[in-house]
Amino acid sequence: MSRTFVVGDIHGCYDELQDLLNKINLTEDDILISVGDIVDRGMKSKEVYQFFRDRPNSYVVMGNHEKKHLKGILSYSQEIVRLQFGDLYDEFIDWINKLPYYIETTDAIIVHASLEHDKQLTEQKNNVLCGTESGEKYLSKKYSEKKSWRDYYKGTKSVIYGHRVVGTSPKIKNNTYGIDTGASHGGYLTALELGSYYFFQVKSGISRTIKQDHYQVSVLKTKNWKTMTFDSIKKQLKKYEQIENEEVKEYLNEIKHWSENLKQLYTELFIEIYKIFCKMEKDNFNYSSLLLSNELNLLLTKFKKRRLSARDMIDVYDSPEKIEMLKNFIMQQMNLAINKF
Repeated sequence: MSRTFVVGDIHGCYDELQDLLNKINLTEDDILISVGDIVDRGMKSKEVYQFFRDRPNSYVVMGNHEKKHLKGILSYSQEIVRLQFGDLYDEFIDWINKLPYYIETTDAIIVHASLEHDKQLTEQKNNVLCGTESGEKYLSKKYSEKKSWRDYYKGTKSVIYGHRVVGTSPKIKNNTYGIDTGASHGGYLTALELGSYYFFQVKSGISRTIKQDHYQVSVLKTKNWKTMTFDSIKKQLKKYEQIENEEVKEYLNEIKHWSENLKQLYTELFIEIYKIFCKMEKDNFNYSSLLLSNELNLLLTKFKKRRLSARDMIDVYDSPEKIEMLKNFIMQQMNLAINKF
């Protein structure tokens, strides 16, 4: 006869997961359900994903960390996972896009984070079930600071959830079971057997999160600095300025000098583009024969109205990529002028 186990937030702790499954002697026929957040923080998010993807009778509900990847909201932890996954990342995104927000069995309801005690399961909000920031804000308005949905739950089916570390032991209240016991924080990875409601635990072998130094420069290099606005580059540099890793500091200094050098070209580029427009006007040039970018068309329109200023160019050409495009256009026009002689 098959058994059903629900496992708490794994967060990339693949070795701990395997230790836990060995401890409960999981068989091929047994059903394994994850409360979500199988990735981020731990060393082996890809291996955890591949395990649940490939093992029969295995299910995962949508967690807020899966939701972050799905929505493309990548903080440092998610950027590391994207690097770890490599070519598998797009496949992973397709896979998590199909995850349910809850699983209901004859014994229990499994969600990642929370539910509203006074609503049917089919009426629950997805952002509440998976614990996104908007879902948390919604619940904070519905329940007081000292109370939560668990204090009011009176359902006959047990609710199994994760999301928030409840301590080193599961938290039981009003037929709800919190089983995130901090595997990625050096705590425990917990599984609950439905029916018997017996808990199994293994101690985590990592201290909170992965050592990020190894990935820091790699993550920074994946950022598309060329397409960022100069303001965004400045904010990114500010965000990472506290990192002590010398390799990271050296790389960020390179980005800083590179962006500052590009910004110093504004005056020179403005003079050159103004001269080109003046020459075109003097030669009665047919502007419509040029395939101009939106940015150049905007500057040309300002020029024709005698309202073009250096500030306009700074506002329009606000990224390294756009500066390079403008430089290429100017060089192209200069080469055409030379070829006429």
